[in-house]
Amino acid sequence: MPTDAQNDARSFLSEEMIAEFKAAFDMFDTDGGGDISTKELGTVMRMLGQNPSREELDAIIEEVDEDGSGTIDFEEFLVMMVQQLKEDQAGKSEEELSECFRVFDKNGDGFIDREEFGDIMRSTGEPITEDEIDELMTDGDTNKDGKIDFDGKLNSHFNWTHIFTRINLKLKV
Repeated sequence: MPTDAQNDARSFLSEEMIAEFKAAFDMFDTDGGGDISTKELGTVMRMLGQNPSREELDAIIEEVDEDGSGTIDFEEFLVMMVQQLKEDQAGKSEEELSECFRVFDKNGDGFIDREEFGDIMRSTGEPITEDEIDELMTDGDTNKDGKIDFDGKLNSHFNWTHIFTRINLKLKV
C-alpha cells in the first residue's frame, strides 16, 4: 500500500516524468527485482539532471529507505526525485525564474511561442530533435494554447525547472 509521501510524489509528476524516471530506474535494476542499491542512486540522479552532494544523497537515502533494506524501490525513488526537484526549485526564486523567462521572451509579448522556444533549445548546444522540442513545449504549455507563459504559480516553477533540468541549462541570468 503506497504511503502518503508516495501518493504525493505521483500527484506532483506528469505521466511523462514518471515514465522518464522509471526508464532511468530500470536501467539500474539489473536483476529486475524492483529495487536498486543505494550506491547506484547518485548515478541515476545525475543522469536525470540532479546533482546531489554525498551528504545530500545520504540524507535522502536515509529518509526514503523506509524499511532499512539498503535498497530503494521505485515508489521510494519517486519520493526522492520529487524531494530533489522541490529543493532545486526552492533555490530559484520567483524573480530569477521570471527574469529567465523575460530573457527568453525575445519579442517581449509575455509568451514564448514555438519558434522562440525552438531557438532557445537549439542555442544551448545540446543535441535536440524537433520532436523533443515539441515534447518540452507541451510540458511547459500548461493551458494548452500553444504558447508558454509565466504565471508565477508553482506549476510554472515545476515546468520551467523540469525543462531547464532536461536540457542541463543552468539558471544563471
